[in-house]
Amino acid sequence: MALFAMLSTLASLSLLAQCWAFDLGQSTRCVPIPRQMSMCQDVGYSEMRLPNLLGHSSLEGEVVPRSEDWRPLLQTGCHPQAKAFLCSLIAPVCLDTFIQPCRSLCVAVRDSCAPVLACQGHAWPEALDCDRFPAQEDMCLTSLIKPMGGYMLKNLPQPACQDCPAVHELPSLKTLFDSFCLSDFVVRAKLSRRRLPFGEPEFEVEGWVEFIQQGPLLPYDTKSLLQQWMLINLRCAHTLVRPGRAQLYILSGTVKPEGTIAFKHLFPWHKKDINIAVATRKWKHHKC
Repeated sequence: MALFAMLSTLASLSLLAQCWAFDLGQSTRCVPIPRQMSMCQDVGYSEMRLPNLLGHSSLEGEVVPRSEDWRPLLQTGCHPQAKAFLCSLIAPVCLDTFIQPCRSLCVAVRDSCAPVLACQGHAWPEALDCDRFPAQEDMCLTSLIKPMGGYMLKNLPQPACQDCPAVHELPSLKTLFDSFCLSDFVVRAKLSRRRLPFGEPEFEVEGWVEFIQQGPLLPYDTKSLLQQWMLINLRCAHTLVRPGRAQLYILSGTVKPEGTIAFKHLFPWHKKDINIAVATRKWKHHKC
């Protein structure tokens, strides 16, 4: 499973931190980035150096498996340049000299992605200690994100780590209406969980997300928002979404003052559940 694969990765990186004294002047060779290393296929170059900046020298034995272990973190979208940062270490571009990530890029990625790792029970790896990278930004990979883009992003509702929402099987009408009244938004979504060849569970929102109460959510953003929430809160997602056929759910929640969403209640919508059908139909005329 992805969670255990990442645990193994972080453990190996922690051990690596104790002996990381990679010589940037040592003999290296250039090789094509293998097709199976999907996370670094569209980074703007096609050849990488071996050994890489994490000391990996075997493509099949180290580089490819370790790159795949980072896929679940990248899928959360924790930072726009997380992939560029990780690929600069795992698959450094083949130039006359090694191009390391700048310390500022490491700090930006760490500050956004470390909370996601913490949500899944892991610390930011010591091997990725930002103090290890150059502070001068003229000979390293720096951040390309403009402040305005970051400012606009912060004004949109964002997923965050949280306690698992309460699950209500066959709820009463009163429970449903009380939840709706105390929520900023209520949505109907079909969630699925399937297993990939690597054994990772993949959580997905199928079809459209429908609003019962829209609140501050945006129509074009809510599907990806919900999917990101599941990928960040992997432990909750494993508990809430069963493998197999997609299940229809009603989810209610709030938007906190800092702009993060928090799901409070989850109602699996079974065919025999008449109360959910009644509540969603009559909600517009209900007085809290």
